[in-house]
Amino acid sequence: MVEETLYGRLTPNEFLSRLTAAPVAYLPLGTLEWHGPHLPLGSDYLQSQAFFMEVASRVGGIVLPPLFLGPDSMKVFKGAEYYGMDMLQKASPEPMQLTGSAYWVPDTLFSGIIDAVLRQLHRVGFRIVVAHGHGPSTRHFIDNLEELEKKHNLTIMCLWRNADERDSQTEFQYDHAAANETSLMMALHPSLVKMEELPESLEEEPLGLLGKDPRVYASAEHGQRIISIHLDRMEALLREQLVQLEKD
Repeated sequence: MVEETLYGRLTPNEFLSRLTAAPVAYLPLGTLEWHGPHLPLGSDYLQSQAFFMEVASRVGGIVLPPLFLGPDSMKVFKGAEYYGMDMLQKASPEPMQLTGSAYWVPDTLFSGIIDAVLRQLHRVGFRIVVAHGHGPSTRHFIDNLEELEKKHNLTIMCLWRNADERDSQTEFQYDHAAANETSLMMALHPSLVKMEELPESLEEEPLGLLGKDPRVYASAEHGQRIISIHLDRMEALLREQLVQLEKD
């Protein structure tokens, strides 16, 4: 029988058992956002959630429901609001509202949401929170790590490595719908990847991608390599933290 790791599917006794064994909460930071014509709109949280479920099956802990609201760059143009990739797409010199993107909140509101989430997680007994997904949401945790840890009495972690260790080809969710994220989706959710929706000609650049061309560089094998690197790394880090908790 597959071990249940999703918070919302646990009974109170199941929750308490998993929490006691490993007080680790995994928070997928998602969006409902254009990820090219070939990936689903929930790609941010689909990647982090699937990865967290695998970590939780190895180490223990509980996977939270994903957040679909997140911060990003925003611009008002001709009376309309545009977010993130709306401005970074290369098809038009003007902002373009990309289909399906519905996630943006200002930094101050996102900060308040995160404070509320962390306060509740501490209240029910978690000691460690691993948060990852949408780039600007993940950077919020990284930029405010010490303050959030101190304020909520939690150890907080993300998946990206330190700058001196970082390899952009093997980081987790380190582009936008390009070779990195497409490879991860191929490995984690192959049925949701529609490569046939990308232009056939390599001379035609796909809309709303940032990073290496997935038609050339993406593969399930590359995605699995990224996953394996971070699974091993996070398992070691979390086991170390859990041992430290026992000593404290």
